[in-house]
Amino acid sequence: MKITCDRAKLRDGLAVVNNVIPGKSTKPVLENVCLVATIDAIEILGTDLECSVRYRIPVTSDAGEGKTGVVRVDEPGIAVVPSRVALDFVRDLGAESVVLYTQDQTCTIQGGEDQCELVTMDPDEFPVIASFGDVQMLSMQGGAFTRLVSRTAFAAARDAGRYAMHGVLAEVDDTSLKMVATDGRRLAMASAPVELRPVDRPKPAIVPTKGMHLFCRVIEDPLEQVQLYFGGNQVGLKTKNAEIFARLIDGEFPRYSAVIPRESSHHVEADGETLAQKLRLVANVTGTEARAVRFKLTSGDLGLTGQSVGRGGARARMDVDYKGDQAEIAFNPDFVLEGLKNAEGALVKLEFNERTSPGKFTLGENYIYIVMPITVEA
Repeated sequence: MKITCDRAKLRDGLAVVNNVIPGKSTKPVLENVCLVATIDAIEILGTDLECSVRYRIPVTSDAGEGKTGVVRVDEPGIAVVPSRVALDFVRDLGAESVVLYTQDQTCTIQGGEDQCELVTMDPDEFPVIASFGDVQMLSMQGGAFTRLVSRTAFAAARDAGRYAMHGVLAEVDDTSLKMVATDGRRLAMASAPVELRPVDRPKPAIVPTKGMHLFCRVIEDPLEQVQLYFGGNQVGLKTKNAEIFARLIDGEFPRYSAVIPRESSHHVEADGETLAQKLRLVANVTGTEARAVRFKLTSGDLGLTGQSVGRGGARARMDVDYKGDQAEIAFNPDFVLEGLKNAEGALVKLEFNERTSPGKFTLGENYIYIVMPITVEA
């Protein structure tokens, strides 16, 4: 194999693939990337067996070596090289173009007067990476997809527990893609329209949060149309330069609709930025062992209080539009702030029934966030 590639393009491709490469693995080959050079493109492949990436750099020129932007394949072939080392070396090179060539059991990376020789592995040991074929896909704007992920994935479980909560539920209906994530203490749900839906509606799928974030990293242009494929035990996303696949989580997702209040007796509408600022002020005094801020509501007024043993207490207030009798409810401030960070409009809404019932935050069109309350001693 011998290729000449624009250094920035090769660096970007290696960086994307490195997101999926494990730092340490019981299978050493997984710590490598597979470089595949064909007559029309250079492909960079990586996997941890749960998520896989196929990044494509198309051939752009037959010009001579050293010309900016050139991507040329002189000798097609395959090389499996250490992922992290290859990225670090290409990133730190000063040359604008890079030449890679294999000889015996080594792959040489050369840029100008600098070069390194990497030990290669047998390509036959590298796992087979899936590829999009002639399959039914749905299409949507890349920016809409990344917004859905940012509004939901943060609420997925991180601690050991129900495995199905460690992913984001994706559901497709006639007009939209819905994503839901929960850790049992809060739940985020958002939806966005799809441009094209497959003839056969995909079944609901639980996608690992790592896979969702990886999908977002390869979407370079928010206006680009991306394609999603749901099939078997995996979901795939295709952009102009990359194909990503993630193995689905096998399990039963919680019945999320059961915790979403359908009617509420207390309704609050507030400026989201002001609420976040006041909430941070009061949260400063709460301890890690008891993260709770009390919301006290009266006509036109929201009072926030927090306290902890050994630190003291703090109070803040703000004007709100409130409908309902005088009421009180307490939340973990970190949970509320994470939701407010993703709010899309100036105003946010909070609805609840009792101090022990879930709080429903409406943070934008087709975007709700449920937070379970905390019992605070009077």
